[in-house]
Amino acid sequence: MKAVAHGLEGIVVAETRLSDVDGEKGELIIAGTRVDELAGRKRFEEVCATLWDLPSVSLGPARVAAFAALPRLGAALDLTDGMDALRAAIGQLPSTTDALGVTGAMGVFAAAWSRRQRGLTPLSPDPSLPHATDVLRMVTGEAPPALAAALDAYLVTVIDHGMNASTFTARVIASTQSDLVSAVTGAVGALKGPLHGGAPGPVLDMLDAVGSPENAESWLLAELQAGRRVMGMGHRVYKVRDPRAAVLEAAVERLEREGVTSRRLQLARAVEQVATRVLAKRYPDRSLQANVEFYTAVLLDTVGLPRTTFSPMFAVGRVGGWCAHFAEQRATGRLIRPESRYARAG
Repeated sequence: MKAVAHGLEGIVVAETRLSDVDGEKGELIIAGTRVDELAGRKRFEEVCATLWDLPSVSLGPARVAAFAALPRLGAALDLTDGMDALRAAIGQLPSTTDALGVTGAMGVFAAAWSRRQRGLTPLSPDPSLPHATDVLRMVTGEAPPALAAALDAYLVTVIDHGMNASTFTARVIASTQSDLVSAVTGAVGALKGPLHGGAPGPVLDMLDAVGSPENAESWLLAELQAGRRVMGMGHRVYKVRDPRAAVLEAAVERLEREGVTSRRLQLARAVEQVATRVLAKRYPDRSLQANVEFYTAVLLDTVGLPRTTFSPMFAVGRVGGWCAHFAEQRATGRLIRPESRYARAG
């Protein structure tokens, strides 16, 4: 009898050139380069071009086209949950939309939703700007170079991460020979889940609740005693600290060296240190260390994004990887069709 691999743990479902996650070493390789060597050195568009096997990528015209489509989205961007809004908006793109169109639209729709939720009018794109710069400007109204560079580093850091839940969703849909828009819409639905991409905002809530470093231990112990999770700690794959946490922490450090003060970096470091110790004592057989969402919250807050925009911004970066995986899966021509075992009732 075949063993059941719950959660497909340990099952290899595809060969890919796009990224490799080494959970034991704490290493993420994106298209042959370590993530810490990409973020802050290569722009988001450059990494998209590498993943999509193109000589270069320009997302400006795609942003302009997506903005022109806003009046046709109906009430999609009036939904109060950002991921619901993205799912409803992306799903209305023509089924012939390519990777450029979907990626440009994700940034425009996320920014437009954020402004409308704050009672502001969406800002039209500037196609001459880099993608991260324009997305930041469309959300906040301005994009100082240091803040834009930090957001760009974030988008690169989260662009791809092995066979995560949303990427696998996109590949399953691609394997049916459906279209890219359907695959990305499904991936957004998967990313919405709190076990995948939904925790950066709650990390900020946690830091606000802790308030100061001296409160960290008592607050964390009370949360664990109540049976609640510590946000931003632990990862399904990594047995050590998530390398993306280090990349994003370093990006916040760069901002501080350039004169942009983070209100929460020192508190975050203190909470991480205490949480690592407390969790190790409580769960000695597990390694629960900072994941990408821990310092995502600090970085996105420092660049001026509202916390409600954190999960949609994850999608703005990850869509580049989804598009690459869609193309790679379609090239194999193989329908993904695992088996199940019937468990007779009674």
